[in-house]
Parts: sequence; structure tokens; C-alpha cells
Amino acid sequence: MSKQQTPPPAPAPPPAEAAAPAEEKPEKKEKPKAPKRRIQVHKLYKVGDGSLTRLRKECPRCGKGYFMAQHGDRLTCGHCGYTTYTQKG
Repeated sequence: MSKQQTPPPAPAPPPAEAAAPAEEKPEKKEKPKAPKRRIQVHKLYKVGDGSLTRLRKECPRCGKGYFMAQHGDRLTCGHCGYTTYTQKG
């Protein structure tokens, strides 16, 4: 009896390449952030002649201890978001 040998399978064709390679996008660079600065409590009060004076208005919703931030045309509470607009003139 004679043995017939089967031919080895043909090698697989290489994967088809895209017509034009896509341009690579540059990596996004993170912008440096400014460090957060907490308000210094001693700048919110003025002490003189045995009396204490608050230099900023307090929030009417939150009560004592919550000062309003002073912006160009408004006062804003950072805790609850209450805003009061100031009149120009």
C-alpha cells in the first residue's frame, strides 16, 4: 500500500492594509491649575479698642459665620449660592 501525502495548507494571506493610515492626534496636555487658597479668617474681622468689627456682609440665609464674597457687581454666598446685586452709581 502506498501512502498518499496531502499537501500542507497554503499560508494565510497577510491582513489587508488601509488605503491611507489615519493621522495620529497629539496627546492632550493638562493645563496647570492654580492652587486653592483658603480665606484667612483674620482678614474678615477688624479688632480695635476692645471691639470687633466684621468687614464683610454675612449671608442672610446661612447666618453668622458665613460671609458673602465680594465681586464686581454682586455679593455671593459660597455656601448656599445666595446672590445680592449691588446698584451702580
